[in-house]
Amino acid sequence: MSEPVLMDRFARKVDYLRMSVTDRCDFRCVYCMAEEMTFLPRQQILSLEEILQVAERFVALGTRKIRLTGGEPLVRAGVVGLCEKIAALPGLRELCMTTNGSQLDKLAAPLFEAGVTRLNISLDSLDPQRFRELTRTGDLHKVIAGIDAANAAGFVHTKLNCVVMHGRNDDEINDLLAFAIDRNLDVSFIEEMPLGIISEHSRAESFYSSDQVRERIAERYTLVPSTDSTQGPSRYWRLAEAPEIRIGFISPHSHNFCGTCNRVRMTVEGRLLLCLGNEHSVDLKAVLRANPGQPEKLEKAIIDAMQLKPWSHNFTHDDGVQVVRFMNMTGG
Repeated sequence: MSEPVLMDRFARKVDYLRMSVTDRCDFRCVYCMAEEMTFLPRQQILSLEEILQVAERFVALGTRKIRLTGGEPLVRAGVVGLCEKIAALPGLRELCMTTNGSQLDKLAAPLFEAGVTRLNISLDSLDPQRFRELTRTGDLHKVIAGIDAANAAGFVHTKLNCVVMHGRNDDEINDLLAFAIDRNLDVSFIEEMPLGIISEHSRAESFYSSDQVRERIAERYTLVPSTDSTQGPSRYWRLAEAPEIRIGFISPHSHNFCGTCNRVRMTVEGRLLLCLGNEHSVDLKAVLRANPGQPEKLEKAIIDAMQLKPWSHNFTHDDGVQVVRFMNMTGG
């Protein structure tokens, strides 16, 4: 008997789900959200039980990788228990999490014990003052302590996510690589995504392409092409000087990855987003709450939603905003 599989209308297999467990965050990163944010009322967000029900149906339909995101997922009470339940779903191969690292000093070990297989940790600067400016509230030393706690807990192939911005942190690219090499971490360099209206900086002026990042890396290291894949949007390279780590590039502007897109996102309010850069979505919360105890209704809604998945996004790196929701509302 063949395994179930979700397919969109372009014959792309969808087997990767990114689930937001909260829109709240203890940071206010300049590219992610406004400094003053209004978060969703509790009654509008999915309960942990509802999030688990969605995860169960996706895994039953062939999803093999789930990533929990936020906001900052570790600020939601009960998230470690949720991880344990999702990790135990038969057929799931990977349960990952994207975090800002602020809570890992105390939660890395419990997450590892709960069955989380891999972590992505956001880190855009190694300068404490600059880190504070980019995150508005973050403490670099606490994040580094969290990274070290993740290593100590047993996590491997932990990945740093670095959003590169011209004139803000592009001069730290190789320092961040050296930090990753020293701690045996992978790293992905990300082009800033135009989600939400921000006033803190001009996205047109701050845009820094993946090609420019590679040019900067080549000043100190030797990049070697790689066929590695983590089922996500990163395109990986290795370093001749440190072949054990992977260097990824997420390039929604300069080298988009739409043709091989295998993922969908669910916001914490239960919107199934079929594309990061478009508003095509289905309200799974409404289906859940209108049909309690009827998982087949939820499965049908998920299957039908695949027909709404567009071929591509249309991001630009000027200051025009195609998508008005912030990244914390999108789910990482």
